Amino acid sequence: MSSPCVCTRLRRAARAANTLYDAALAPAGLTTPQFALLRTLARTGACSLTAFGAATGHDRTTLNRTVGALEREGLVQSCAGDDKRRRMVSLTDAGRAAIDRASPLWERAQAEMARQVDTETLFALLDRVESAVRA
Repeated sequence: MSSPCVCTRLRRAARAANTLYDAALAPAGLTTPQFALLRTLARTGACSLTAFGAATGHDRTTLNRTVGALEREGLVQSCAGDDKRRRMVSLTDAGRAAIDRASPLWERAQAEMARQVDTETLFALLDRVESAVRA
């Protein structure tokens, strides 16, 4: 019998964590990926879709689809940059308000996860996984 698949275990653990965070964020009307993208955009400020993808680790196609959904909900806006081929994305006031509503809910989920898992060790392991893949 072969050894357990690392990828399968990582995906299963990620789904379990998403379930916890999604349940916590539901009263704010956001999913975990939406909240993560909004928070990242709040940190980066208005930027090109390419730069936003680099900041979030998303490929352009996935990010385009997700940003489109956030834009339809009025949480982000996009427009052409200096170069018409470049798309700029930024938070709206509604996006900032969504972050404000969801942040305390996320904090509770984060605290619950930290009670269950040694996050320092987890983050170190996840950093090693990312580094190994990039090498």
